[in-house]
Amino acid sequence: MKVGVLGSGVVAQVLGSGFLKHGHDVMVGSRTPDKLADWAEKNPTGSTGTFAAAAAFGELIVLAVKGGAALDVLRLARAQNLVGKPVVDATNPIADEPPVDGVLQFFTGHDESLMEQLQREFPTTSFVKAFNSVGNALMIDPHFPGGKPTMFICGNDAEAKQTVTGILDQFGWETADMGTAAAARAIEPLCMLWCIPGFLRNEWTHAFKLLKM
Repeated sequence: MKVGVLGSGVVAQVLGSGFLKHGHDVMVGSRTPDKLADWAEKNPTGSTGTFAAAAAFGELIVLAVKGGAALDVLRLARAQNLVGKPVVDATNPIADEPPVDGVLQFFTGHDESLMEQLQREFPTTSFVKAFNSVGNALMIDPHFPGGKPTMFICGNDAEAKQTVTGILDQFGWETADMGTAAAARAIEPLCMLWCIPGFLRNEWTHAFKLLKM
């Protein structure tokens, strides 16, 4: 699959490398492609470009930027390059304020998620929330004594979620589909919960697991 990754930070670079590792064609896009020179040197089979170039390249798009920049990045990627494509939304609406007692602050309320905002502005694109509730070091091929960790996803398009589920299976995750985009109101705050042990005790090597009867 051709994958266009939007972002030049650590999460975007880790996911870009992960898709390459699992046999996909990858272009990582940035507002300033020169920022990706080190990634390109370490990943010679991948390519880099602008947000618009990466979005046009990808059959699957990965949005891996700061939550506050997500809308602007998608606009720079251009709506026509996103039409009909699944977009893995790895963003969280983290505010600029520092954590309080280890709890991150969000710029969204309880009754709306960042992904819902993105979906409203780009209605012809199929957003799927994923990779937002674990640190980048554990996103690709995680190994835990208790077995595969669970990645919670949601989105309005069943086919897009099936595509993302296939990717998660390749990357070593089990998938729990929580329903429509409205479920992102619950999934995005998992980032808060995941980060609390890190901020309080410098513990960053955990993931969630959904147990079923």
